[in-house]
Amino acid sequence: MKRRDLIRRLERAGCIMIREGARHTVYLNPATRKTSTVPRHIEVKERLALKILDDLGIDQP
Repeated sequence: MKRRDLIRRLERAGCIMIREGARHTVYLNPATRKTSTVPRHIEVKERLALKILDDLGIDQP
């Protein structure tokens, strides 16, 4: 999955970016108060993308 597609999906679910590091971006889901990091790669492996969605409490497709 492309990183931008994952971020678009996170933002549609109401997640907000709380900080950026050198290699990762941290997102917060205000509804669940859960956080997860998104790596700064062009491609994010599908399994990792599903784990990020699960960590943030977002329903998977």
